[in-house]
Amino acid sequence: MDRIDRKILAELQRDGRQSLTELAERVGLSLSPCHRRVRAMEESGVILGYRAYLSPTELGLSFAAIVFVTLREGHQQAVQAFEAALPEIPQILEAQRLFGDPDYMLRIVTRDLSAFQQLYDEHLARLPNVQRLSSTLVMKQVIQGRALPL
Repeated sequence: MDRIDRKILAELQRDGRQSLTELAERVGLSLSPCHRRVRAMEESGVILGYRAYLSPTELGLSFAAIVFVTLREGHQQAVQAFEAALPEIPQILEAQRLFGDPDYMLRIVTRDLSAFQQLYDEHLARLPNVQRLSSTLVMKQVIQGRALPL
């Protein structure tokens, strides 16, 4: 990956909807070499995809929480069972495995506190191998959807 690839990636992070022609102009390449570079980065997995950023509040998802999870057991099968269950819960926007205690951090959005309580009782507390859940409410999003520092 060279300086031009990084410029391409920075531009795509800034505006993933721009045309290849616009992208090529912004990074100082002609269309064909720019297209080849973008395609190569897509195929290699550097570029994972393209998406729109949506406003949770405008879509009625105004309640956000961070849930810390401690597992009962840390062996491979228990971890795999827990992680395999997470994608089935669409309100979990991010799930990260941590070193130490707790084992996981989940970022969750719901309609309101009542919906969060229902999600917590019916889904989160029933995840495989969960020993303890600890929640904190998000007061305000300060930084969100930040581009990677290239």
